[in-house]
Amino acid sequence: MKKIETITSAENPLIRRLSVLARSPRRAAKENVFLVEGLRLAEMAARSDGQILHAVVTERALAAERAAVLAEQLRLRGVPVSCVTPRLFAACAETDAPQGILLLLQRPPRKALTNLVHTAEKAPFYLALDRVQDPGNVGMILRTADAAGAAGVILLRGCADVYSSKVVRATMGSLFYVPFISGVDDEELLCFAQEQSLHLYAAACDADAVTHFAADLRRPTIVILGNEANGVSERLLGACQHLYVPMCGQAESLNVASAATAILYESMRQRSCEKNCCTQ
Repeated sequence: MKKIETITSAENPLIRRLSVLARSPRRAAKENVFLVEGLRLAEMAARSDGQILHAVVTERALAAERAAVLAEQLRLRGVPVSCVTPRLFAACAETDAPQGILLLLQRPPRKALTNLVHTAEKAPFYLALDRVQDPGNVGMILRTADAAGAAGVILLRGCADVYSSKVVRATMGSLFYVPFISGVDDEELLCFAQEQSLHLYAAACDADAVTHFAADLRRPTIVILGNEANGVSERLLGACQHLYVPMCGQAESLNVASAATAILYESMRQRSCEKNCCTQ
């Protein structure tokens, strides 16, 4: 078993590679990898089945028990662990105030939509995102879908990259646990809904829409939420029943992540959350 390696040179190939990846999302996507930064996220990544390629920690971080335990766990699993100076870590970090621990992970291969069926219950509830482009929104929706027990999240083409640093941080670790499929096109989604007998709702405020309270979210369902500026595409709107989240104040509309939260928790309420999946 390899010991923790100490790196002191900025010319080290690993440091140079991580520095490029941290500043070039396209390069990270091309190499099919992504970065996870921060102790909490690193711990959740380590508990998942994600493929960790390398871990980098600072001397200061290793002086704390949690980071030291995590580094040792990774080392015993065969993950290369390198100790670097704060200056070198800053060259690899994506945040302004880094915690001194960073993981390089392999992006898992894209799966087919049918993979969601294998992990879903008899009457699954899925959330689909149509060109939701703000990374913070995508990350928050994945986090909330995890918390509310959704069977999965379907990201249509044009959504923010799930493995971008902002999305990863916004998920607060739920990225590693909530089932999701990205890069799906409209036709794939509609065929999946038909094959699995899923009822389709799309978020839209028009004369024919029902409130999310009135919608029957207990049956096998997909709810589609649209782009921040333009909403759900006309193609998908035409194939769905419409629902909306009612508002009492003067706000013109809800942020898409806020609307997703309302719908996800209404679905959970209707499905009567089991005691063993809720915390007080």
